[in-house]
Amino acid sequence: MQTERPLRLVIAEDAVLLREGMVQLLQRFGHEVLAAVGDGDALLAAVREHRPELVVADVRMPPDFTDEGLRAVRTLHTEQPGLAVLVLSQYVEQTFAEELMDQGGQRAGMGYLLKERVGDVGEFMDAVARVARGITVVDPEVVSQLLARRRGPLERLTPREREVLALMAEGHSNTAIARRLVVTEAAVAKHIAGILLKLDLPADNPEVNRRVVAVLTYLRGEDA
Repeated sequence: MQTERPLRLVIAEDAVLLREGMVQLLQRFGHEVLAAVGDGDALLAAVREHRPELVVADVRMPPDFTDEGLRAVRTLHTEQPGLAVLVLSQYVEQTFAEELMDQGGQRAGMGYLLKERVGDVGEFMDAVARVARGITVVDPEVVSQLLARRRGPLERLTPREREVLALMAEGHSNTAIARRLVVTEAAVAKHIAGILLKLDLPADNPEVNRRVVAVLTYLRGEDA
């Protein structure tokens, strides 16, 4: 999937092959990669110099391979609140997943994907497009873990409603959900209404990002 227009991006990833692969992929889809760097300090410098629209960053980078990328993202969000960020991780990082949920209601898009998703070109480019549009995007594996951890009202959902709920939490629109499940948008809207009712979530705001944040907050185990 391509965004409506070319994007200006900065990439931060210490693995050279993955970094160069993302550069070539994004350029092939018409985007402009302003800089491709390998550590958190270089990411800060590149973003401050180029003022990109979107950053794709690894969580763990040199020198300590702990949370350098995440710390750089926190700093950048303080300096540039409107900056969209898509973070990549080798594993599910619970701390970042929770921070994403906390920040998901802000104006800028936020995304969290496992690195394995980069190998699926369509899925990766779809995430780039949605984050650039200001949508919160969460990796399906994170959503799966959250679904498995919660009980209670979730048990009242039908199997189809659980499928729709997972796709909602990943940031998909009604149109995209209908396409993936091969059903009508009217059917999706009906499922979503039932889900929101059963989970006691607000149903008066159809805007995608607020709906995603409400669902993620519920799955996290807090009041939506």
